Amino acid sequence: MSRKPKDLTVYHGHHVIDGEQLRSQFEAEQDEQERRRSHWRRVRHGVLLTLLLLLVVAGSTGAWAILTGRIVLTPQAASPAPTLGCPAGPFDYAPPPSVHVNVLNAAGQEGLARSVADQLKQRKFVVGKVANSTTDGAPPALIVSGPAGEGAAFTIQRNVPGSVFTLDSRGDSSVDLILLPGFAGLKDPGLVDQTPGGLACVGATPSPVPPGSPGP
Repeated sequence: MSRKPKDLTVYHGHHVIDGEQLRSQFEAEQDEQERRRSHWRRVRHGVLLTLLLLLVVAGSTGAWAILTGRIVLTPQAASPAPTLGCPAGPFDYAPPPSVHVNVLNAAGQEGLARSVADQLKQRKFVVGKVANSTTDGAPPALIVSGPAGEGAAFTIQRNVPGSVFTLDSRGDSSVDLILLPGFAGLKDPGLVDQTPGGLACVGATPSPVPPGSPGP
């Protein structure tokens, strides 16, 4: 009686894997891992491309809105540079009869200083010298005083829109109001802010008054 050939793929009831099958199994596992890595790479690339597309769309939309005027960019105002010697304040609005002011005309308009001096008198300020000056400057007016006149200078400044203050070394409390070409007039008496505040300063020094200049 012939014997049945022995099955070499079975040992004690267990399936025996040969080298070829083992390599196939490893290759299948490696292929599966590679497929997973490839899948996640595609997912990451998709996410990055989506974010990039959103950024491009947002930038294009913002640029279009700016160009068409739907969005107006307001430049940030530059902070004024601190001026050496500018008083910190705050100052109280002084009673006009306690303020002694000289009115100087550097605007090139004959009779301007006299006209402004008369208006200040009507507001009860004490007007001293009314004369000419050759002071240069961009603001509408300069207000000049020594340390003792800083509060009075603050009060005059509240009456002169756009004016700037500069400190000199005088020892009294008098104030010089120097009218420059940009001067447009005093503020309406009913609109003058009389609350405490600080001085708007500039580092400028008034020029001396030359002889023979036109009337103030």
